[in-house]
Amino acid sequence: MKTLMSDATVSGHAWWGRARHARKAILSLVAATIALVASASPARAQSCGSDINGDGVVDMMDLAILLGDWGTTAAPTIGSVSPSFGSLLGGTVITITGTSLCATSSVTVGGVACTDVTVLSGTQVQAATPPGSAGPVSVAVTTPGGTTTASNAYFRSSLAWATVLEPLPDPAVVTNESLRNAIVATGLPWRVRDNTSQIEMLLVPPGTFTMGCSPSDQYGCWSDENPVHAVTLTNAYYVSRCEVTQAEWTGVMGTNPSSFTPAYGLPGSINRPVETVSWNSIQAFLSATGLRLLTEAEWEYAYRAGTTTALHSMPGFPTGTNDDGLVGLIAWQFTNSGFQPHVVGGKAANALGLHDMAGNVGEWVSDWYSDTYYASSPAVNPTGPATGTLRVTRGGNWYTDSLHARASSRVPLPPTYTDSDFGVRVARNP
Repeated sequence: MKTLMSDATVSGHAWWGRARHARKAILSLVAATIALVASASPARAQSCGSDINGDGVVDMMDLAILLGDWGTTAAPTIGSVSPSFGSLLGGTVITITGTSLCATSSVTVGGVACTDVTVLSGTQVQAATPPGSAGPVSVAVTTPGGTTTASNAYFRSSLAWATVLEPLPDPAVVTNESLRNAIVATGLPWRVRDNTSQIEMLLVPPGTFTMGCSPSDQYGCWSDENPVHAVTLTNAYYVSRCEVTQAEWTGVMGTNPSSFTPAYGLPGSINRPVETVSWNSIQAFLSATGLRLLTEAEWEYAYRAGTTTALHSMPGFPTGTNDDGLVGLIAWQFTNSGFQPHVVGGKAANALGLHDMAGNVGEWVSDWYSDTYYASSPAVNPTGPATGTLRVTRGGNWYTDSLHARASSRVPLPPTYTDSDFGVRVARNP
C-alpha cells in the first residue's frame, strides 16, 4: 500500500531543503566577505585566512571577530606554552596558545628570537626555541597590537640522565615559599624521572640549617645527636620522592629481596618499599643506576625542609611539631602499621614534597658512624668520618615509634645488616 505524505510534510521537507541551501549560501558569503576585507590588509585576516578563531570552521564568528577588529589592532595574549620545557641547546618546537596571534611577527624565548615562527591560527603560533642557559625564562610574542610577555613560561634543562616532569615547584607540594624560591634560583628543574631506574626525584636546593638534637614532647635526644651545629650544603641535589619500591629495585636488579611480597599474600606489595637490603647490597643497585645514597647531613636537611622541630611539617602544622601524638600523620610506625611496611607515599609529605622520611622503613645513608662526629664535623658539606665499622640509618620504621621518627635520631648498624624494616632512599647530583 502506498502511503501518501501530507501537504504539511512535503512543505516541511521543502522548508528544510531551502534552509540548508540558504545556510550554505550565507557561509559562502561570509568566506567571500572575509577574503574581500582581507585584501584591504587587516593583519589578522591576512595572516590567518578565513578561519580567524582557529576552530576549523569558517562561520559568522570569524566575520564578527574580523569586523570587531576593523580599524583597531588587538593586543596579543599568551595563555599557555607547550611543551613548557626543553633542551638548553634549543630547537624545541613550542606551541603558544592565546588570542590575537594572527599577525605575530616575532617570538622570543629568554629575550632571544625564535626561528621557524609559524602562525597556525588566531589562537596558536609555533616556533623553534633558541639555545640558552639552563633555568626558567620568559616567552614573548609581538604583533602590530603590541608585545605580550609570559614570565617563567619556558624552562631549559641540562639533565641528560632525567626526563623533566615539572620544571617549577608546585606551591601545593613545596609549601615553604623560601624553599620554592631557592629551587627556582638553582636553574634546575624541580621534578624529574631518572631514566635508568624510572624513580621520581625532587630537587633539594642548597642551604644552611641547624643539625642535631631535636627532642619531642615525649622523647629526649641521645648523646650522639649533640652538639647541635650549623651545617651549610653548597650544592643542590635530587632525592627520590619516596623510598625505593620493590618494583623499582626489581626493574634494575632482576630479583626482589624483600620479605613483604606477593608470595606472602600481600597484593600491591611491589609498590611497598624494598626492604631486607644491607648497606653493602645497595651498592650494586647504585652502581647499576648512577644513583647514590644521601649523606647524613643531606638526609636531615631534606627531612627538616625548613623546620627545626622533632617532626617535620604536616597538615595543620606548616612549621612542624614536637607532639608525638601526631606522628601518625606522616609515618607508618609501631602504633599504626599493623607490623608491616605500606605502599609508599601514603602519608603526608614534608614541605619539600618528600614522603615517608619518617617511618615505613629505615633508610641507609652513606656515612660511617661515630658517636662523637658532631663535635668535629666540617661546617660545610660534611660527609661523615673517613673510616668506621658501622653505617648510619635514619627515619625510623614500621616497627619503631616516634623516638626514631624524629629529625635528628641516628641508628648505627653493621653494613652487612638486613631486616624487613630497613630499606633505601636514593639521591643524585644534577
